[in-house]
Amino acid sequence: MKQPNIIFIVADDLGYADLGCYGGRDAVFGPVSPVLDGLAAQGLKFTQGYANSPVCSPTRFALMTARYQYRLRGAAEEPINSKSRGSATLGLPPEHPTLPSLLRDAGYRTALIGKWHLGYLPNFGPLRSGYEEFFGPTSGGVDYFTHCDSSGNHDLCFGEEEQHHEGYLTDLLSRRAVDYVERMAQQPAPFFLSLHYTAPHWPWETRDDAAKAPVIKDNLFDLAGGNIHIYRRMIHHMDEGIGWIMAALEENGLADNTLVVFTSDNGGERFSDNWPLVGGKMDLTEGGIRVPWIAHWPALIQPGGESVQHCMTMDWSATLLDAAGARAHPDYPLDGVSLLPVLRDASHSFHRPLHWRMNHRGQRALRDGDWKYLTVDGNEYLFNIPADERERANRARLEPARLDAMRAAWQAWEATMPPIPADATISLGYSYKDMPQR
Repeated sequence: MKQPNIIFIVADDLGYADLGCYGGRDAVFGPVSPVLDGLAAQGLKFTQGYANSPVCSPTRFALMTARYQYRLRGAAEEPINSKSRGSATLGLPPEHPTLPSLLRDAGYRTALIGKWHLGYLPNFGPLRSGYEEFFGPTSGGVDYFTHCDSSGNHDLCFGEEEQHHEGYLTDLLSRRAVDYVERMAQQPAPFFLSLHYTAPHWPWETRDDAAKAPVIKDNLFDLAGGNIHIYRRMIHHMDEGIGWIMAALEENGLADNTLVVFTSDNGGERFSDNWPLVGGKMDLTEGGIRVPWIAHWPALIQPGGESVQHCMTMDWSATLLDAAGARAHPDYPLDGVSLLPVLRDASHSFHRPLHWRMNHRGQRALRDGDWKYLTVDGNEYLFNIPADERERANRARLEPARLDAMRAAWQAWEATMPPIPADATISLGYSYKDMPQR
């Protein structure tokens, strides 16, 4: 098969049930995600897919390398914060092979439009890690109108140069992606576009909320703002932009052989809907790591498919390499496993244990088949996920042998990873003092 074009779309802090196709409710204005719902209906939806981490930059390390993020020092930050500006260690090393660099070597044109969050210039950046083009912010979060980060620094770049633009960031990213598709349609090589939205990450602003920007500029966490209505509108703006991109693919005759993958970097935050899951961003409970995964590729994927295959972010990176006929660097073998057989046949499945750890609250988790081993604050839990997706019925005392076996399996995996560095930081934007928690 001819190498497909690839568009890898990543939302920021999107909850498991925020999309209609994952059970989300309509908003007051109507369906929240009609375009993405359509892509799921015309493609393949995964119900047991996970992020590599419940917080943004560690997941992005895994996405870029198709390897467990724990192998790299920068990914020990939960997440990388603005205090790391100028650091030569807290970022994605330019010498490390990446998804875009391996695809570039396989003949692809490459671009990142949107959030980077993998270290700051001059030591790190998209153009140093395999992308030919970059337009977007480098930090973890920026205002949608001023494009300034939480420290007040303007953070919107074209290549490695700061560039000022008027407009709502979600729309700027969508329209730049349309422009990229149209330009790539005029040349012969396949293309790989990473489209990493900041939506629906804080601050809580729709495209009609420019007047809010001066008010919240000194606290982008927007702790006194936002509501579910604003949040859903932010998702809808992103969904509209994805519709513009799909239209551009159709208009340029590229839709049939373009693989479009959509997900979130981690579970939902304050206003998200994670039903039936509990927890959210920063948690290794299901709500912090189980995320939407949609794949659309008319040339290969049959419409209307649903898969229960267990997978995580780095598996999708391995899948894209496989679909493109690209190979891993022999010195950096992949931890990700290709899902291409599942894309060909939604009923196909294979055994895929998934491991996590977090410095925050000493969390650890292993999903293996129906079962999940979880530790939080030194407390151990054992859950049968298909029977108890809300992780309320702890089976640890009833099944001590299974608990022991899964603990040992997690420990054996953990022994293959570098230890968490003593100076690794945890950055929390808010706490119980700001809002009550379950």
